[in-house]
Parts: sequence; structure tokens; C-alpha cells
Amino acid sequence: MDKPQKQEKPIIVMKRYEMKYILSPEQTAYIKQKLEGHMQLDKYGLTSIASLYYDTPDYRLIRTSIEKPPFKEKIRLRSYGLATEQSPVFLELKRKTQKIVYKRRVSSTIPAVNAFFAGEGEICADGQIAREISYFRDFYGNLVPACLIIYDRNAYFEPGGDLRLTIDHNPRYRVSDLNLTTSMEGTPLLKAGYTILEIKVQEAMPMWLSHILADGQIYKGSFSKYGEAYKQQAHNVARRFMGLA
Repeated sequence: MDKPQKQEKPIIVMKRYEMKYILSPEQTAYIKQKLEGHMQLDKYGLTSIASLYYDTPDYRLIRTSIEKPPFKEKIRLRSYGLATEQSPVFLELKRKTQKIVYKRRVSSTIPAVNAFFAGEGEICADGQIAREISYFRDFYGNLVPACLIIYDRNAYFEPGGDLRLTIDHNPRYRVSDLNLTTSMEGTPLLKAGYTILEIKVQEAMPMWLSHILADGQIYKGSFSKYGEAYKQQAHNVARRFMGLA
């Protein structure tokens, strides 16, 4: 069988601040109501997203991330809905330093990504982004699928501005059947009805949004979907080891 070719696909570079909040069902309804007149839902409506995180066999990337270092990085493969062998998927290299998130993203296919992680080629056309992603793979060595994160997202945008806001419903995960083609099922990350609000902006948050958050008693926290899944899984393994589950 011919080896998958590297992809001549669009490359996206993002630099922004990202703030995360855990919302109760009441706070979720409040935020959605208050956004009216300020932001618009994107054209896709509620979208199911799956992100397959790659890590070393000893979970070096996520263990480092949980320690909250000044610099951290992750790599993941994302699909919108169930993927096929031919449908577009997006390989994302995400780094965070000094509270600023930098993301490198390339469009590809599952066979091409599998070949890339097997060391059988590059993921995109030559250039700075190709070199960064390849260096990441080579630096960490044996990167394998480690955790699948799934959620149902409403995305909002500010007409004429750079402000983006997302609300993720029913965030869930699984650590088996690690592929983007089987199902969108998983173990819940949060209590029923709770959501994850993410605010993404290149500059400062607008005052009107700050007032909405303050009036709703919505406070910024530190939350990583992959990090929470890793901690939950480690807790479950420990309980089984002690005979408590």
C-alpha cells in the first residue's frame, strides 16, 4: 500500500489569551441570555468535537502540565463529529507561556497523521510550522494516543472584533478505543448540567463582558479537560488497587 503523503493543506497559527470558567446550569443559562446583543452564535450551532491527545507511555506531557509550569505544551488530533479515513482532521500543537496560548494547526487525514507519528513522513508542506511539529514529535520520542476528550460546543463571535467565546456541554472522556471514528461516547468530566466556558481574546477582555461575569458571580479557574480526565482515571485506578471500587 502506498505511504500516505504529507498534506498540502491550510496552516493556522493562533496567539491569544484564554480564560476558563466552570458554570452551573443556572450560570450557563444566565451567560447565554446576557450575550444577546453582544455576540452571535456561529453558523454551525451545537457542534460535537473530539480531541485525541497524544502523550508518552508514562504520560510525561500531562503530568508536567498538571504541575502548572511557566511553559507547557500538548499535541492533539481534532475532528468535528465522527471522522472517517478520508475526512479532514486537524493536528494541533498547543503551547502556553506567560498566560498566552500559541496554537499551530494543520489540516490532514487520519492515515497521514498515523504515518507521521510512526516516523514515516512529515505532516504538512515544508516550512516553520512543519519544523515545529516535527521537532515536537522527535523531541518526545514515542508519542501514542493517550486520551480522547469529547464535548458539544456552542461557539460565539463578536461581529467586527477578535473576541471568541465557547460553551462546552457534556464534556466527557475515554482512555480506551482511542480513535476518532468509533463513537462520541465517554465518561462525564463534570456533574450533570455543568459546562465549561472559555473566553478567547487577543487583547483585553471588554468591560461589558467583565461586568456580566462579575454580576453572575462567575470566577476564572484553572481547568484542563485532559488534565481532569487523567486525574479522574488515576483516582479510579487507585481505588481499584485498594479494593474500594
